[in-house]
Amino acid sequence: MDTASATQGAAPPRGSIRQNRRWALIWSYVFLSIFAAFFLLPPIYMFITSLKTSAEISAATTPWWVHNPTLSNYTALLTSREFMIFIRNSAVVSTCVVIITMLISILAAFSLARMKFWGSATLATGVFLTYLVPDTLLFIPLFKIFAWLHEVTDIQFINRWWMLIILYPTLTVPFCTWIMIGYFASIPKELDEAAIMDGASYMQVLTRIFIPVALPGIIAATIFAFTVSWAQFLYPLAFTTSADQLMLPVGIVTTLIKGDVFNWGQIMTGALLGALPPLVIYAFLMDYYIAGLTAGATKG
Repeated sequence: MDTASATQGAAPPRGSIRQNRRWALIWSYVFLSIFAAFFLLPPIYMFITSLKTSAEISAATTPWWVHNPTLSNYTALLTSREFMIFIRNSAVVSTCVVIITMLISILAAFSLARMKFWGSATLATGVFLTYLVPDTLLFIPLFKIFAWLHEVTDIQFINRWWMLIILYPTLTVPFCTWIMIGYFASIPKELDEAAIMDGASYMQVLTRIFIPVALPGIIAATIFAFTVSWAQFLYPLAFTTSADQLMLPVGIVTTLIKGDVFNWGQIMTGALLGALPPLVIYAFLMDYYIAGLTAGATKG
């Protein structure tokens, strides 16, 4: 009995452990390859198409190979005045929306997470539920509101790119506020209580304690706000019509698709160029995010 119990409780052979780890590693690489292929094949195909002429795209050739590579699509877009206007409009609007969103979200999240008042929990839940309302239901009432404001103030809001700076925060502020509430709520209350006892104001507690500690959450919210405002399609499509007022996603579609003629080479080129700023900013913020975590871990 004792010998059998000892045999059953003995550790498995070292060789079987290594074999299990080897198979686990193999399967992880298999699924990682499938994942990478699923998400990387579309942009790779877009890049290949952007290097083709319209004649080669229309010809019955191998779609995954470029016989006569050319940069004419990139040259045509980067030297196009309309395309540069689209980029300028998107850059200005996205930058302003990020600044407005973070100012509102940080102050609102700090108030809801720490400055408890009657109905604060219900209000915090309502902020998140506001984000769940799809923008396909909001743009019609918003259009009516801006039309009414035009009648009252005689200021033209429709077909103005700067008007999107007012619209986009309705999409970004609720979710960013919800993210910041979670980060602020995870900060020990002893920190801000000790600071307040030492004579610090709420604004000093926010700027000197909460913002440095919650930097990963602020960066995540910043990425979200920029991505939403840069890639938004419905609001620019509904509220802007003139070529000099369009954002980049809508501008690519409206100027490069004429009737039933699709300029696929320039469409793919414009999509790739439009995806570059979010990718570059995301990579930069990810490095800063990791550095912030490392610095926070080494501080006593």
